[in-house]
Amino acid sequence: MALFHVARYAGPEAAGAEAEAEAEADGRARALLERLRCRARERQLQKQPPQQEPAEAAEAAQTAQAAGKRRRRPRRTRRCKSGGAPGSPHAPPCKRRKADNEDEDAGAESSEETPAADSVGAEAAGSPEGQGGPLPEEATGPPAHALVLGGFGRSKAPKVQPFLPAWLAEPSCVGKNVTEGLVSIEDIPEVHPDLRKRLRAQGISSYFPVQAAVIPALLESAASGFLVSRGGCRPSDVCVSAPTGSGKTLAFVLPVVQALLPRAVCRVRALVVLPTKELAQQVSRVFNVYAEATPLRVALVTGQKSLAKEQESLVQDTADGFRCLADIVVATPGRLVDHIEQTPGFSLQHLRFLVIDEADRVIDSMHQSWLPRVVAAAFPSEAARDPFALLQRTQPRAVTAASVCCPQMPLQKLLFSATLTQNPEKLQQLGLYRPRLFSTGSVHGGPRDPDADGDSGGKYTFPAGLTHRYVPCSLRLKPLVVLHLILEMNLSRVLCFTNSRENSHRLFLLVQAFGGVRVADFSSRYGPGSRKLILKQFQQGKIQLLISTDATARGIDVQGVQLVVNYDAPQYLRTYVHRVGRTARAGKAGQALTLLLKVQERRFIRMLGEGGVPGLQRHDAPSELLQPLVPRYQEALAQLERAVREERKSGGCLQRLGTGWRGLPPRAGGAPPSRRRAERCLPDAGAGAGTPQPGEPRAAGAPLPWARPPGHKALAQA
Repeated sequence: MALFHVARYAGPEAAGAEAEAEAEADGRARALLERLRCRARERQLQKQPPQQEPAEAAEAAQTAQAAGKRRRRPRRTRRCKSGGAPGSPHAPPCKRRKADNEDEDAGAESSEETPAADSVGAEAAGSPEGQGGPLPEEATGPPAHALVLGGFGRSKAPKVQPFLPAWLAEPSCVGKNVTEGLVSIEDIPEVHPDLRKRLRAQGISSYFPVQAAVIPALLESAASGFLVSRGGCRPSDVCVSAPTGSGKTLAFVLPVVQALLPRAVCRVRALVVLPTKELAQQVSRVFNVYAEATPLRVALVTGQKSLAKEQESLVQDTADGFRCLADIVVATPGRLVDHIEQTPGFSLQHLRFLVIDEADRVIDSMHQSWLPRVVAAAFPSEAARDPFALLQRTQPRAVTAASVCCPQMPLQKLLFSATLTQNPEKLQQLGLYRPRLFSTGSVHGGPRDPDADGDSGGKYTFPAGLTHRYVPCSLRLKPLVVLHLILEMNLSRVLCFTNSRENSHRLFLLVQAFGGVRVADFSSRYGPGSRKLILKQFQQGKIQLLISTDATARGIDVQGVQLVVNYDAPQYLRTYVHRVGRTARAGKAGQALTLLLKVQERRFIRMLGEGGVPGLQRHDAPSELLQPLVPRYQEALAQLERAVREERKSGGCLQRLGTGWRGLPPRAGGAPPSRRRAERCLPDAGAGAGTPQPGEPRAAGAPLPWARPPGHKALAQA
């Protein structure tokens, strides 16, 4: 039951009476305020605290504090339009008298410094002058037991859980530990005998859990041929989210090769899109291994060759028209769009599988609009359709009796990633058809960073044999800590990540000047031939420390990486997942070490805790262990500073060639040589004699290494 107080509006005839009443009330309020001020001054003069012993003074202070806490009254609620606050002239008479008595008692007994000021403020707040206008004196407010609506109490808002589609909320769970739950290759009889023979030749006797779950599902969808899947329906698209090094590449290579074995005419029926050239080369090699003894042909288009050379591997111009030369095309998004628009005879109208590896990274490049162009090339328009051709593909539409009466080749999308986004808005861009998700855990939570989406007890899953550690250190000692760890642990393959290619190259120069470590850097500043050579030498053990940007963080499979060092802490959890995934692959053990500044430590630990990183450990580098390396470290810094100063004076641009260096003269006007000109000078083999080896001091007058002048002071501090 709600109680309301209604104040009736007095008509114009009572205006004079109201003015007189207002003036009288104003006079009473001023007299009351003056009387209270005089009373407060008298109490301050009369009540002086007597001199007490220290113990007695402490007890008196505690007693006064307790009394003040007991006598502290709750904050008065703001007076509504229809009533008065307790203690005001417009409140009920009994309540006003009670408020006056409470103020007098509080002024007489409180031991605080300004008790009278509080009373005066309370009475002044309840006066008609502070209330903004008088009301009838006998107006009645709400009863004491009435419920006050609209309280200001704060309560913690419950976390809103995102609503996910059923296929995202309830994935098909697979084991995340690759050393447990292995399945023998004989236990999956659906795989072709020739492919099982090829697996044994590669030393593979068992499937990892992800492979054992995904391979049968893909083979079942292609068991009825190219046209339809089981039951005569269009096959479902497949998404796979599994840790790094869990065998995702082989999980789509085997089903695609086996599904295309019965083909009679060479057409582009499988398209694999990857974000980087190095990863595309790696996947192309795996396809060539398992398609070697088959009539299938694999083409690699990543821009490492000229467009004309790549066109020769895709199509052939004959007297009867263009002839396709590739069944499986492995490409990067940009180069793929170039061939769709510029290569005559290149057709995707017979495409059966569209494989997107590292799907989250490729989805981020959707602004390039490569996927709509691929779909447009796979589904011909009405004008370009031949009315006499059989089994031509049409755009997907609602499944009805009329839509399935004409068989056609479906387009099945396969998505693979260790950090597959679970944001439905992003996945909607791919146009998935009744997708099925294979994941290593259940899905909860909500998005945090631009691509991190809700997932299991952590956002992502990490390899079971991976150990996570962090080292707190200062900015100046970060290179010294890296050198100490490599020399102390005596590791043969260490991969170090930085956030920019400038930092990568500067750290390389510093470690090279320090000596004792076989070091190289890997970034986009080098051409494809040089990057390929550096990776090959690193795999062979000729390079002990490879300093790289995130160019090698995606999918690159380098065997035997013992330690991954995050020289620059990653800003996002997804970047950390792919960096540390270069070690502890295929069930082996590995270590991940991150160098953190003091300002980065708290945020980094919280980010990894939310991501589900198991057992993050702190690893300290004592100063007494770093002290023996300080003299050489100072000499390396001085040598680097001199080299940068001389480079700034020379005005030329120096480009690294293999393991050596060559100076390139500047262009007209003093401008540095173009990047394309510099890349043409990059050989595909090591530099000749006379070039300084890693760790060897540079001779006087020898060519100086390339280093950008801006920011060289930051290198000395780093």
